[in-house]
Amino acid sequence: MIMNQTRYGLAILTGIMLSAVVGLAAEPVEIETFVKARIEIGEMMMNYFQGGAQFAEGQRPSPEQMKEMGADINAKLTTLLAKHNLTVADYRKRSPEIFADDTAVKGFLNGHPDLKKRYEALPLDRMGRGGSTGRGY
Repeated sequence: MIMNQTRYGLAILTGIMLSAVVGLAAEPVEIETFVKARIEIGEMMMNYFQGGAQFAEGQRPSPEQMKEMGADINAKLTTLLAKHNLTVADYRKRSPEIFADDTAVKGFLNGHPDLKKRYEALPLDRMGRGGSTGRGY
């Protein structure tokens, strides 16, 4: 009798835990928002650094130039994310969770071939994938 009660208790507990996990999964609308934002961020960053013409070959920017670049990038990032009703803080906080659900992201991209092509063209090794030290956009 006690064994049956324990089994029922465990079954109920497992059901509650599974319900909580399913409830935490990203909504399709969130996936769409974050994938589109990541694509736009990646394209913006590629355009920003394209050619590296700002500095002589092999030279690093000065600390002042780095500070100016950081401010410029954050301003552009803030504007870009505002189009998706996101802040930089929101995006940085939620994107690891959203992109951790690789099946949902791939499922969304498979349904949108135009976005999939743009997403696959991004240098994801510099966008928080592949063990890089990138900023994780």
